[in-house]
Amino acid sequence: MHRFLLTLAFAAMLPFQQAWADAKPLRILVGFPPGQATDMVARILAEKLQAKLDRPVVVENKPGQGGSLALSQLSRAEPDGSQMVLGALASYVANPHIYKSVSYDTLTDFTPVALVADLPMVLIVNPQVPAKTLAELVAYAKANPGKLSHSSSGIGTLSHLGMEHLKRAAGVDILHVPYPGSGPAMLDLAGGRIDVAMDTLAVAMPQVEAGKARLIAVCTEKRLAFLPDVPTIAELGYPGFHASAWLGTVFPKGTPQAAVTQMSDALMEILKDPDVRKRFNSIGAVPWPLPSAEFAAFLAKEYARWGELIRVSGIPRQ
Repeated sequence: MHRFLLTLAFAAMLPFQQAWADAKPLRILVGFPPGQATDMVARILAEKLQAKLDRPVVVENKPGQGGSLALSQLSRAEPDGSQMVLGALASYVANPHIYKSVSYDTLTDFTPVALVADLPMVLIVNPQVPAKTLAELVAYAKANPGKLSHSSSGIGTLSHLGMEHLKRAAGVDILHVPYPGSGPAMLDLAGGRIDVAMDTLAVAMPQVEAGKARLIAVCTEKRLAFLPDVPTIAELGYPGFHASAWLGTVFPKGTPQAAVTQMSDALMEILKDPDVRKRFNSIGAVPWPLPSAEFAAFLAKEYARWGELIRVSGIPRQ
């Protein structure tokens, strides 16, 4: 009888516990500084989620280690649906292969919620570089090994790995200079202290439009509808090349399935909103809606793909 009464008491508390979790603000952790593309996407989603779920939603920036600090914090969080990460490719599928200090396992410590966006990557050069095409850039780099430099927003980020992929495919030697984010990297490229960069449209295009960078190619599988005259790297002699800076959301492992389904469904609806699509496009992002189960399969595939690329590229463990 005593055990029966305890069971009834516990069952009665469950709605209260769920209501308590729902009443807590939803915290979206972002592993990059304010103003970067991931942060901008998070703030658009937060605004829409707050209205849709009738629940306070706040974005918290936890920059460091290419986005991994935010995921490390989430891996230790209470799995009550009150915290999730909006993370980028690097923090999920690259950093665990690069950093010895990463304290999470992407495939076992989280519950995938949804893939939400793609941040198309572009290849740009400082206008002082004597190259207007990819072929000219490769020819110049081969004739001047080690003379050119390229930036990244940190070791293991896609701006780093994408360039390593291209350098390996083209057989060129270009010095890698990591930065603590895309902002300072773009400033140095615009100022002529860096020669080449592969980065997102969100940070690269303002420099291109200001005449401080030259657009060479896009890194997507197909040409972008809003840049129809800009070729892809794949069509310029490197078939199969693509670097997609996708963004996805995860909860801590053990989060109730009802909370995962609710959040995934909410995000799928939000990504259909014409206002969201318009605002995404204005910052160089493209909606890429994949619900929880499909995102989980995609995540596992990407984890294997980029792990192999890092292995063959010889990037040392940090």
